Amino acid sequence: MKIFIPIASVIAIALIIFNATKLNFDALFQGESFTAIITIIAALCALVLLQILRVSRKIERLQKRK
Repeated sequence: MKIFIPIASVIAIALIIFNATKLNFDALFQGESFTAIITIIAALCALVLLQILRVSRKIERLQKRK
């Protein structure tokens, strides 16, 4: 699990960057651009969930010390 969170975070960031290049700002909600928006939102959600997991594991470690 120590390696999973950073690797998954890097993959999510790479997906955001890749899909940001696919955006067509003239027709943002049509075709490939719409798919890119959905994928960017999904990757952002994954990042948030991974950060919540990281913080909860840190809290768990602190609770075990006490």
